[in-house]
Amino acid sequence: MYRIDVPEKVEHIIDTLTAAGHEAYAVGGCVRDALLGREPADWDITTSASPYEVKALFSRTIDTGIQHGTVTVMLGKEGFEVTTYRVDGEYEDCRHPKEVKFTKSLLEDLKRRDFTINAMAYNPAEGLIDEFDGAGDLKRGIIRCVGDAEARFGEDALRMMRAVRFGAQLGFELEEQTREAVKKLCENLRKVSAERIQTELVKMLVSPHPDRILEAWELGITGVMLPEFDACMACMQNNPHHMDTVGEHIANALQYVEPDKVLRLSMLLHDIGKPQTKTTDANGIDHFYGHAQVGEELTAKILRRLKFDNDTIRNVRRLVLHHDDRPATTSSSVRRAANRIGADLFPLYLNVCRADILAQTKETQESKLQNLSEIESIYEQILEKQQCFTLKQLAVTGRDLIAEGIPAGPRLGEILEKLLEEVLEEPEKNEREWLMSRALEIYQENINL
Repeated sequence: MYRIDVPEKVEHIIDTLTAAGHEAYAVGGCVRDALLGREPADWDITTSASPYEVKALFSRTIDTGIQHGTVTVMLGKEGFEVTTYRVDGEYEDCRHPKEVKFTKSLLEDLKRRDFTINAMAYNPAEGLIDEFDGAGDLKRGIIRCVGDAEARFGEDALRMMRAVRFGAQLGFELEEQTREAVKKLCENLRKVSAERIQTELVKMLVSPHPDRILEAWELGITGVMLPEFDACMACMQNNPHHMDTVGEHIANALQYVEPDKVLRLSMLLHDIGKPQTKTTDANGIDHFYGHAQVGEELTAKILRRLKFDNDTIRNVRRLVLHHDDRPATTSSSVRRAANRIGADLFPLYLNVCRADILAQTKETQESKLQNLSEIESIYEQILEKQQCFTLKQLAVTGRDLIAEGIPAGPRLGEILEKLLEEVLEEPEKNEREWLMSRALEIYQENINL
């Protein structure tokens, strides 16, 4: 007998609906997570009551998706989605049903759901309703479609990515029929919007098993949504620093950064330019000169195609561009690197470098990691000493120079850049008096040219 601790407000909604003669259950992901001993992010409720019957029972509701049977019940500042049992009509575009019909049957509602682990319902009075052995699949660590896998994926092609994503999040394996159906139907993902694909890709990447990108490749999913990764899987690296294909190296490196969207996307794309830049020398050794620059261009193209926001695109592009930067272990070199990469991204750059190294051959790692540790140590000293490595940190501003008679315009910016250049080399020069004097000196030199 399964027992789930249902939150008081969820139980109140269920009790209110049942007291009025309706059926009501917590359903889907919240039941799955509760059985796994996890804290559900949201509690969804399914009911035999129509949306308007739900609205009549609660004083504050929001018509979230009333045409599809969903009403949000507000209790205090918390909202809970309550959805009427429904049966989806025929799917014509692998995305949306032509129509939605309400039903009074919980079983019919559960039949339309994607996977057995998401097709369980629960209320405190009746316990667990599990017609498709979702609890058994949780114990077995299996992702299995409800009913016929091809039919479920035909209804919504995105479910194929969701299957791999749930496997990555939970560490589960795809059941064989589910797996074969993905292979057969993965081309239908072309009909799914880029925004929906982006959401599933990010959820997979920030999961405990981001290396499941390899499973997405095996099943044909990346061939549709990220063909550049397939090119990486086909690209061998006959090089002392690597023992895998580019794609396998990427999958390995993903596991060495924390589950942050920008970091994981940066690792996914850091070597994406290698297939286009591969050359082989007379000794049979492969090289990838300029792959970071090509990778940055591809990164912009890929992330725009997947409709990522501009900040994410900017940050990932810069990390891909600079992931192979290795400044000398001197204070001035590290200051220059921090300036070049950006104060906001330099700590992430260090994480990207470390992950890249850890996914390379063991024989070459020790010296690289030691070098990176020295760079990190120098950077920490720079921060502790509050040394300047950006224009914002200069002890003078453009307004200060204008007040001293240097006119606004391109020349002003050039003078500030020259001041920064000198301070990057000698941080003790970052003093207002010295900088003002030097700025006027540079300005006079330009006038006299």
